[in-house]
Amino acid sequence: MLEQYKALVASQFEAAFLTLKDCIDQCPEPAWTEPVCNHGFDQSAFHTLFYADVYLGLTPRDIEDQQFHRQHAAVFAGYEQWDDEKPTTRYTREFINLYLQHCRCKTISVLESETEDQLSAASGFDWIKGPRAEVHVYNIRHIQHHAAQLSLRLRLNEQTDIKWQRGVWTGD
Repeated sequence: MLEQYKALVASQFEAAFLTLKDCIDQCPEPAWTEPVCNHGFDQSAFHTLFYADVYLGLTPRDIEDQQFHRQHAAVFAGYEQWDDEKPTTRYTREFINLYLQHCRCKTISVLESETEDQLSAASGFDWIKGPRAEVHVYNIRHIQHHAAQLSLRLRLNEQTDIKWQRGVWTGD
């Protein structure tokens, strides 16, 4: 059952990331910094990936020690995502795609290493009152929530349709 859970969750993560990638890739350059709710398109994409990265850790601040964050310290400087204020940093499409690839690879690595005991343990996040297994589902929902916002913005403003994505389930 553990391996089935991991395969199903991996498949749904991949579908969510592919939906987000499609939004990122199809966003025209003039719309890249235009508003989507309270953030620019680029900032919303970054926020989505930042929290995907956070929820893949065991605790909120685990991300700050990652090699990817150290390599891109200028981008993450100050970690304004932790603040309740509107972000000011802007992000290039190239960096967002690089961060997306980091999160996809991290997802595979994290899911492969999860044990039944880890997945049954507390979430590690004060605002998620459930087991670690639920954090992965919560994370997927968060990615899809923001991908839907980006997709709607592209549909309304650019008449761009984002395709339904399917993850690849490798289970029996």
